[in-house]
Amino acid sequence: MSETPQHETEHFVGLMSGTSLDGVDAVLAEVNLAGQTRLIHSHYLPFADSLRAQLLALHSPQPNEIHLAACAANDLARLYAQTVNELLNKTTHINVRAIGCHGQTLRHRPADGYTLQIGNAALLAELTSITVVADFRSRDIAAGGQGAPLVPAFHAQMRHPEIHRVIANIGGIANISDLPSSGPVRGWDTGPGNMLMDAWIKRHLGEHYDRNGAWAAMGVIHAELLDRLLSHEYLKLGPPKSAGREQFNLEWLDSQISGLSQPVEAANVQATLLEFTAISLCDAINRDCQGTQELYICGGGVHNAVLMQRISSRLPGTQVKSSVALGVDPDWMEALAFAWLARQAMHHAPGNLPSVTGARGERILGAIYPA
Repeated sequence: MSETPQHETEHFVGLMSGTSLDGVDAVLAEVNLAGQTRLIHSHYLPFADSLRAQLLALHSPQPNEIHLAACAANDLARLYAQTVNELLNKTTHINVRAIGCHGQTLRHRPADGYTLQIGNAALLAELTSITVVADFRSRDIAAGGQGAPLVPAFHAQMRHPEIHRVIANIGGIANISDLPSSGPVRGWDTGPGNMLMDAWIKRHLGEHYDRNGAWAAMGVIHAELLDRLLSHEYLKLGPPKSAGREQFNLEWLDSQISGLSQPVEAANVQATLLEFTAISLCDAINRDCQGTQELYICGGGVHNAVLMQRISSRLPGTQVKSSVALGVDPDWMEALAFAWLARQAMHHAPGNLPSVTGARGERILGAIYPA
């Protein structure tokens, strides 16, 4: 690796495609010597329906899956490269030091000692002629950690010396960063974010997501189903912990519905799933982040007005706002975090927080593919 440049600022691209399987978020970020990060430009490219279906299928074992996963990784790399090129076309004369590419998670099994994000970083470096940093989670898992969430290390720069803040990212999975005015930063996955709601509306209405929570608002919360959902063993675990489709998926949801005493209408299931997301998030804050004064929300969930209202109603003593109030667009927070994580790797600096992941210590995260 080359010596660290001594420029006052550097530029990094961050790429994020998460468990929602909607598309690629890309940011061009300026990072100063202190690691403070500023958004310059952003860009989004949606997944084609065929790629989304291919990736969703790969979450379950199937014949020839190694070949299928490798081909999907190549398709992702080409889409990532297209996204980067379109992003950089929005500016001129910018020297990008590296791309931080999260990749697409197919398996996250820290208890078994591994995690798998695909995206063919070597091909991405070849197509863009820019150094790529990828596979951020594996080193933390190798050090005994969960490998997730990684974003709290980035959120730490948003601490306030007098105010207890929590930042919640509601993507496919919901996770929180606990930022007390003093003491260690912590963070963990609280449970499902939009994942179950997205899957349910896709099955019944053919939509990729419930725009503004409109379908959920038409339903009524089903108390028996909600109780069954809230009995999930994951919710009883203390942090550090991380979750994914392994814990929360349609097969699990179907098993909970099949055990009900009476059938339940589809819209009522959607309303119940929204409440499940709100309760699991708020219970984690009330139980493990006592004294929270401000909650800032980012990710796709911030656009669901019904979900935001339910979260606010369950945290009456806490100001609930979009991360816009912190100066960060909620749609680009995670991509910014992976731009920052790429910067950390290129500077030989740790990217994890042991107080968050449970790793044995700080580690430099990411595998580097030079341009």
